[in-house]
This record gives sequence, structure tokens and C-alpha cells, in this order.
Amino acid sequence: MHSRKGGRSGSVRPLRSSPPNWASIGEQELVELVVKLSKEGNSPSKIGLILRDQYGIPDIRQVSNKKLTQILRENSIPVEIPEDLQNLIKKAVSLRKHLESHKKDFGNKHGLLLVESKIRRLVRYYTSEGRLPSGWRYEPEKAKLLV
Repeated sequence: MHSRKGGRSGSVRPLRSSPPNWASIGEQELVELVVKLSKEGNSPSKIGLILRDQYGIPDIRQVSNKKLTQILRENSIPVEIPEDLQNLIKKAVSLRKHLESHKKDFGNKHGLLLVESKIRRLVRYYTSEGRLPSGWRYEPEKAKLLV
């Protein structure tokens, strides 16, 4: 968003509509496994990695026809702050901590401005989507407590 990168990088998942042959887990078993892993304190992306690496499930949607966050919502496991926003807040907190001891690091100050603008943009989006309460605001002092 704030860089001069051109083009797209990374891999693209192969087009597939049915679960692979080696994924022998059923839909109900998958839901139970996702609920168990989330109650152990794993984040949604960590759950996806565990399912991919240990259980051989490349995509949850192919097995259950639902997204992982949708499965968590249906089983009344709340995700208070979306994970991408949580990661940006952690980054901003660490940048602020660095700036306390290195006040002349102007590159870091600029990076902090960019990260906080991304946070504000995401907060605006999530409040309009209803995933965050309407009065939710990013405040750097309170962000230390969230992380």
C-alpha cells in the first residue's frame, strides 16, 4: 500500500472445488477440531497452519464450505479484534517502544505513521462492516494493554 512495489508476488492456489483425496476428515470432525484448537488459544491463521501441516487439509472451505471465522462465529467463539488489525497494532506498539529509546530514528517515525494510517483505515472498514463496535478507536496508550 505504501511502497513502490509493482506487480503481484506469491503463489496462487490451484483451482479446485472438491476436497483432495488424502483429506479423510469429515465436515463435523473438522468443525470439532477447529473449535478445540481455538479453545487452546490459537489464532485463526495458526489454526489454518496446523490443519495444513498436521492434518493435510489445504483449504477449510473445500471440506466444510465455510470460512474458518464463520465456523468460529457459529460455535460462539468470538474473535474480538480481527487478526490483521491485531498484527498491525502489535507492530505499532513495538515501533513506539523503539522510538522511546531512539528518538532520532526518523525512518522509524515515518514507518509508525504509515502503520497507524493502515490501522485507522482498517478500523473504519471493520466498523462499517459491523465486526468492530461503532465507537471503537485506536489509541496508542490503550494499544499497549491489548497486546
